[in-house]
Order: sequence, then C-alpha cells, then structure tokens
Amino acid sequence: MRVVLDTNIFISATLGGRLGLIVDEWKAGKFKLIVSEAIAHEYLDVINRPKFKIPQTEIITATEYLLQNAEFVTPEEEIVVIVADPTDNKFLEAAIAGKVKYIVSGDGHLLDLGSFRGISIITARDFIELLNQIKS
Repeated sequence: MRVVLDTNIFISATLGGRLGLIVDEWKAGKFKLIVSEAIAHEYLDVINRPKFKIPQTEIITATEYLLQNAEFVTPEEEIVVIVADPTDNKFLEAAIAGKVKYIVSGDGHLLDLGSFRGISIITARDFIELLNQIKS
C-alpha cells in the first residue's frame, strides 16, 4: 500500500503516542511512504522546531530513516485545488506522482476533499483502523 502522510501526521507519529503506531507500521513494511522533495523539506523543517523539544539524536534518526526508506517522487503536474492553503497542494501532487491509495491527514483543507482522483483522504484514526485490518 502506497501512502502520503501530511506533515502533521508525520510529526505526530514521530513524537510517538497514539500515532506512533503509524511509524511502527511503516518500519514493519505495512505501507510505503511516498514523499516529494517539497514534503521532505517541510517534514524536516517542522521536526526541527524548538517547540517540539525533540532531542537532536531522535531528529537525526528520523531524518536518516526518512531519507533511506521513503520513496521519493517528482510531481510532473502542478495541482491547484486547495486555494485556502496552496501549500497543501504538494500532498496531492505527490500522491498523483506516487500513485498512492491514501493521503493521511489531520488538515481540514485536505480532509474536506474526501478524495482526489480516486485517492482517499483519511484521518490518522481511519488509517490506523485500516492497518489493524491488514494485520488480521
């Protein structure tokens, strides 16, 4: 299963807690994380923000894992669907380029779409439920 994680989901999952299961399942090979260069830059910018108080060693580990294990795609199409927050369009662009099945997000602009060109846009809770069904 090929998946794009919105930045809020990636950061929350990296921080652990309830969404930490998403990173665990990625590491276990339950899904392939698809990112573009723009998404990776945003992940790394946000994970380094002092407000998260993530130890530098954890940031380095997460960064190395991302760079070595995510599949990088280069979007060939500029998508302008989310006008209220145009920076969210990069997730749609990567999803199309990466031929993903799901975009997992906590962002209202993306979730309001519901789906885009056959790609389901779901919450972290729904994604975790989906991953749990795969285990069964």
